[in-house]
Amino acid sequence: MNESTGVDNEGAGASGLGEEPQREPGLATGAEPEPPPEVGSGILRVFGRQLKRFRMRAGLERPEFASMVGYSVSTIAAYEQGRRIPPPRLIDQADEVLDAGGVLLEMKEEVARAQYPAFFRDAARLEAEAVELWVYATHAVPGLLQTEEYMRAVFGMWRPLLDEETVEQRVAARLARQHIFDRKPAALLSFVIDEAVLRRPLGGWEVMRGQLEHLRLAGEFRNVEIQVMPLDREDNAGVDGPFTVLQRAEGDQVAYLEAQGRSTMVSERREVQGIVSRYGIVRAQALSPRESLAFVEKLLGEV
Repeated sequence: MNESTGVDNEGAGASGLGEEPQREPGLATGAEPEPPPEVGSGILRVFGRQLKRFRMRAGLERPEFASMVGYSVSTIAAYEQGRRIPPPRLIDQADEVLDAGGVLLEMKEEVARAQYPAFFRDAARLEAEAVELWVYATHAVPGLLQTEEYMRAVFGMWRPLLDEETVEQRVAARLARQHIFDRKPAALLSFVIDEAVLRRPLGGWEVMRGQLEHLRLAGEFRNVEIQVMPLDREDNAGVDGPFTVLQRAEGDQVAYLEAQGRSTMVSERREVQGIVSRYGIVRAQALSPRESLAFVEKLLGEV
């Protein structure tokens, strides 16, 4: 998927993924994704109103409440007005300090999802629930495998430029996605990465060295397989571009495709099966996991 370089086609703009596709409730099904939420709208505005209501019920002025939770007055004002995304820590503190009885906590997950670009939110939800995840990456290291420094380099290259606050939100959101590695039972994660991605020093060679070292370590996890698709392969079933397949506990599979800020969630069974078959061929054409880790070691010796 990609989340623009992020569920993990995650390229620096990634590219996308018979009948009319079956539309899964809550999933973008192609065409144009929904536009980004307007400032002060949706879940952020609802949360902000509730935060202000509980603060006033507690008899606290904004400066007093800001001091209690360790944020500036202007920041609290921005949260109450739905202009900024409150971090999980603030929501936890506010619910306790304001004796909100869990009302603010109930909105925590939806508020967190607002960190993602609009086109990626459904994919992020499915990713968090997936029991298996298969990723073919051609533009950048998959977001789930990125170091923080590499993330910043990727987001710094977006055009039009992202403002600093948006970059921080995107980095925090991507780091939060990596909790998938801590889940129990562990999800099975498979990645095939084009060699060109590993030779593209986004952020400079120091950043890339750290990224390669991170890949080497991640590839040693029992539930993670990382494979490299060499540039000299004459056969590559993934020439159409990057894609991600997610399998849910119920056994059904969904594919995610992304390109230029537009995303497609594919749930029609025959189309998904075609993408699943393609991934199987891509894996067979790539280096084995053991050969791939040796390849990463070789690259580390070159940088």
